[in-house]
Amino acid sequence: MEPDQSINVLNGPLALCGTDPVTGFFRDGMCNTCAEDHGSHTVCAVMTAEFLAYSKYVGNDLSTPRPEFGFDGLNPGDTWCLCAGRFLQAADEGCGPKVSLEATHIRALDVVPLQTLKDHALQRPSKD
Repeated sequence: MEPDQSINVLNGPLALCGTDPVTGFFRDGMCNTCAEDHGSHTVCAVMTAEFLAYSKYVGNDLSTPRPEFGFDGLNPGDTWCLCAGRFLQAADEGCGPKVSLEATHIRALDVVPLQTLKDHALQRPSKD
C-alpha cells in the first residue's frame, strides 16, 4: 500500500492527529490514506461523550475495548482519524465532533464539504 501525499484540507503539510491511542489507517498517528482505505479514515476528530454515544448507537462502537484487536476503546478528549462518511453523518445529525483542520487529510474533501469541516474546527489560540 502506497500512501497518498500527506496534505491537509488547508493545502499544508498534514499534522499529527494522535498517538495515545495511535490512530490512522497506517497506525502512524496521522490521517494518511491510500486507495485501499475504503473508509477514508481522513478526519482528525476530538472525541466527545456525545459523539461516542451517537457512534455506538449507529453501530460504530468506538468506546468499547476490543483487546483481540489491541484496541482499548476511545474516551472523550482522545483524537482519532474518523471515516469521513461517519463524520459527515454525525455532523448532519448535530453531534459532529471538533476537528483539527491541520491534521485532516485533503482526501476528506472527497466526502465532506470544506465548510462543514470549518464549522467543526478546533479554535486556534489567538496571538495577542
